[in-house]
Amino acid sequence: MKSFADLLIAWHAKSGRHHLPWQQSKDPYSVWVSEIMLQQTQVATVINYYHRFMKKFPTIKALANADEEEVMQLWSGLGYYRRARFLHEGARMIMEEMEGIFPSDFDMMMKIPGIGRSTAGAISAFSFNQKKAILDGNVKRVLSRYFLVREWTGLPKTEKKLWGYAESLLPDKNIATYTQALMDLGATECSKKPLCETCPLKKTCLAFQKNKVHLVPAPRPHKKIPTERTHMVIIKYHDEVLLIKRPQGGIWGGLWSLPQYEGQAATSKAWIKKHFGLEASLIEKDLKASTTFTHYKLDITYSILEAKSQRAKFPHTWLSINTLEGAAIPAIIRKILLKL
Repeated sequence: MKSFADLLIAWHAKSGRHHLPWQQSKDPYSVWVSEIMLQQTQVATVINYYHRFMKKFPTIKALANADEEEVMQLWSGLGYYRRARFLHEGARMIMEEMEGIFPSDFDMMMKIPGIGRSTAGAISAFSFNQKKAILDGNVKRVLSRYFLVREWTGLPKTEKKLWGYAESLLPDKNIATYTQALMDLGATECSKKPLCETCPLKKTCLAFQKNKVHLVPAPRPHKKIPTERTHMVIIKYHDEVLLIKRPQGGIWGGLWSLPQYEGQAATSKAWIKKHFGLEASLIEKDLKASTTFTHYKLDITYSILEAKSQRAKFPHTWLSINTLEGAAIPAIIRKILLKL
C-alpha cells in the first residue's frame, strides 16, 4: 500500500496548485513573505498583496531600509497588522545580525520575529529541502480527520499529538512537493466542506471510514466574547480628514486612525477644542459601527464635525478622502470614512 506521503505527492501532480506566485522561486525571502501573509488569510486574497509587496520590496535589504509607514500602507486591508511589523523587524534583524542572509538553520529561523515552528518548517522544506513538519490550520484539519482526533486542535495536548503525527509522516525525499501537497489538500479536498469522494486519503482516513468527518475537527469550545465600546470623531476640513497614529502596542498598532476617547465627553466640539485646539461645527452625531477581533467585539460611536482650520496642535496628519484605498488605516475606519 502506498504511504500517506506517496498518495499525497501523486495527487498533487494531477490536482495540486502549481502556479502560485511564490512557488516560482525557492528564495527563502519570497517564501517567508508568502508564509506570513498566508497566516489567517486565504490564498485568493493574498496573491495581489504579495505581488505589490514584492515589487516594492524585492529583497530583504529593501524591506529593512523601508519606512514603517511604507510597509503598513502596502499591508493595509490584509488585516492582522502585527504580521507586517514582524516582517519589517525580521528584515532588519537579518541585515544587522545575520549578515543580510536568510538563515538555513531551523533554530536561527525561529529567532526571527513572527516565525514559529510551522512557518520555519515550511521555509525549511520549500527553500532548503529540509525534512521539517508543518502544522497550520489546514494541516491540523487533515490530520485530525485522518487519525480521528476528536479533541479541539487548539488544546496544547492535542497540538502536541498532531505535531507527533505530522513528523511521523514526513517522507525522506520530495519534501517540498509533499509539504505543498499537504497544504493544498487541506485548502481544497479536506476543507471545512470536505470533498471526501475525490480525496486520495479516503481509504485510510479514520474519520471517513467511521463516517465521522462532519464531527472532526471539534469546534472551539463556545465562549461568549465581551463587547467593548469607544467613541471616535471624524474631523473634516473640506475633503480631508484628521488622523492620528495608533501606538505600537494593542490593536491597529502603527496605523493611522480616527481620534478616539473613552467614556462620555461633554460634547465632541469641546473635546476637539481641548485636545486639538480646533474650532469645529457638528454635522452629525451618534453614528454607529462595529468590528470583531479574536477576543472581543468593538462597538464604535462616532460623530462628524467640520473644522474651521487645519492648525491642530496634537501630532496628526490630514488625509484626502480620495486616497483612502491605499492608506495605512484599519479596515473598519476605511469603511466608516468611505460613507462620507
